[in-house]
Amino acid sequence: MSNHAMDSNCITLTRHVLAEQKKCPTATGDLTQLLTSLQTAVKVVSCAVRKAGITQLFGTVGETNVQGEEVKKLDVLANELFINMLKSSFTTCVLVSEENDNIIEVETERQGKYIVCFDPLDGSSNIDCLVSIGSIFAIFKKDEDETPSIKHVLQKGDNVVAAGYALYGSATMMVLSTGQGVDGFMLDPSIGEFILTDRDIKIPSRGKIYSINEGYEYSWDEAIKEYVRSKKDPSLGKPYGARYVGSMVADVHRTLKYGGIFMYPATKDAPTGKLRLLYECIPMAYIIEQAGGLASNGSIRILDIIPEKIHERSPIFLGSKEDVQDVLALIKKHKK
Repeated sequence: MSNHAMDSNCITLTRHVLAEQKKCPTATGDLTQLLTSLQTAVKVVSCAVRKAGITQLFGTVGETNVQGEEVKKLDVLANELFINMLKSSFTTCVLVSEENDNIIEVETERQGKYIVCFDPLDGSSNIDCLVSIGSIFAIFKKDEDETPSIKHVLQKGDNVVAAGYALYGSATMMVLSTGQGVDGFMLDPSIGEFILTDRDIKIPSRGKIYSINEGYEYSWDEAIKEYVRSKKDPSLGKPYGARYVGSMVADVHRTLKYGGIFMYPATKDAPTGKLRLLYECIPMAYIIEQAGGLASNGSIRILDIIPEKIHERSPIFLGSKEDVQDVLALIKKHKK
């Protein structure tokens, strides 16, 4: 069979989700419908990202978002796309976006039972220099027959129904978990479909890479300084390689594939950490745990934290089980 032959039995993302749905006798098909809307949004964003240079989607709109970051044109487009696709899926009741100050309520006639928290374009400060960016999402369920409100949004990560991310890298990939492990799907532009390429991804129990922004070393706690020093010290074994892209999706995806640790600790300037809990830390922690890794804020498991506000931030340490345990042991040692 030549390399150019078409696989007549390829598993698309939709086919995969339908097969998963079949395993659950009480499934209504709503989650499948919701995931189909999400992948459509990702396909359009992917297309926009690929064309950004040619269509003047670079640059800024001249506004700043909730986090005080300048909003890029591509950010605005991605956000509107996600909101429109999710609202028109008739499966959602409340949306939380990194780009919006408040929760977005879905009109009553379009309401479903799911809550989606998302970062439509993560790492968007990297857009102008063509570094990989991505989208991240977590899906929760609302209690039946209650008017949706902010209290339904503030759920701990253990309640996640499905989570995932899209990476717009050298190819576009979607990584998804519905609680049955983690699968990776590559977008095949020739047919416009996500194809299952990485089945049941497992993170190695130990890696050889640490990932942290070392420019902030001056404001780390002693435990973090000691941990990073230990990874460079040849007397303590073969030193780790350092890799830091600065796009969470790209850094976490590499950690998932190759193992190692990704860290965004609290600093003196950001005592509660910088990454947002609901639409960055929780979905990534869910994926990493489903793949056999660990994710912690330094003292408690990320998926055990109950958020108190929608844009709450958290420190995060995630990756290979043994690597995360090492840094947690040092944090504990320094707290004594």
